[in-house]
Amino acid sequence: MKTLKAGIVGCGGIANAKHLPAIRKNGHFEAVAFCDLIEERAVKAKEEYGTPDARVYTDYQELIKEDLDVVYVLTPNNAHAPVTIAALKAGKHVMCEKPMAKTYAEAKAMVEAARETGKILTIGYQNRYRGDSQYLKRACENGDLGEIYYAKAHAVRRRAVPTWGVFLDEEKQGGGPLIDIGTHALDLTLWMMDNYEPASVTGSVFRKLADQKETGNAWGDWDPEVFTVEDSAFGFIKMKNGATIQLEASWALNSLEVDEAKTSLCGTKAGADMKDGLRINRVQYGRQCVEKPDLASGGVAFYDGVTEKPEDVEQRVFYEAITEGKPLTVEPEQALAVTQILEAIYESAKTGKTVYF
Repeated sequence: MKTLKAGIVGCGGIANAKHLPAIRKNGHFEAVAFCDLIEERAVKAKEEYGTPDARVYTDYQELIKEDLDVVYVLTPNNAHAPVTIAALKAGKHVMCEKPMAKTYAEAKAMVEAARETGKILTIGYQNRYRGDSQYLKRACENGDLGEIYYAKAHAVRRRAVPTWGVFLDEEKQGGGPLIDIGTHALDLTLWMMDNYEPASVTGSVFRKLADQKETGNAWGDWDPEVFTVEDSAFGFIKMKNGATIQLEASWALNSLEVDEAKTSLCGTKAGADMKDGLRINRVQYGRQCVEKPDLASGGVAFYDGVTEKPEDVEQRVFYEAITEGKPLTVEPEQALAVTQILEAIYESAKTGKTVYF
């Protein structure tokens, strides 16, 4: 099988926690170039995941001059578009971490660059590859739920504000929990509904708890001085076919209803949610019933079955799209719609008006 030469732009948390281990596990990529504004991080990543002769850069423009097949864009959000577009125009396939971009205009430019160059572009929405997501997607595609006309996208944390990196920096990230984890929940919901045409968006964005102290935060108290993004955000989205979606996202919210990267769907034949594992609810033989598919493999003593982690499936799908022409699971046009809606929630909250498309 063909080995693909990979360049890594951004050697921080998401690179080391998700992409680099999955690339190595895949076995068909060679990480031959690493770039980070902080050279020490690129050196460390190279030593742990790179080939012996891998190169290190602090300027991505130099990295994309390399003889590479693919580039991974794992930077803060404000760099997603410029790095991705430059890599595509340099003849590389690109996997960009979520969200697609900081703004809709940037994301649209990324889609256009992929079309113009004929190179593959995909976005890191790995929650699509979870077992419950894959099962529910098949049910939706099979029409088991009927017409899905109402949905909720859940991305609620009670107290889990990321206190490292640039997560709290509005300039670099473009927002807080809405663009960070709300993006996953919205992506899952739109994907299940196979509906990417919004008609209008009304949003509310709050920064109500960011100045508090003794916060009980999972990763220790945050610094209010650098907390320049929202701590919660909510959107009401109406699609062109009349379907309606509610999106909730928070890093800090006084709520016991905590759900992240989950969706709830209501259709004409059945409904589904991910609240207590995957549950599909319907009326059958005149009775209300709930189906809970067993998504665990194994069933044999001392054997849990063979399962792939979502990030491992993500790399396999990317590899097969490049080498075998197989379809992507995450199309860039789909990710573009997610960014369009997220931006509209921020805009609606800022102006106090509904955004119409």
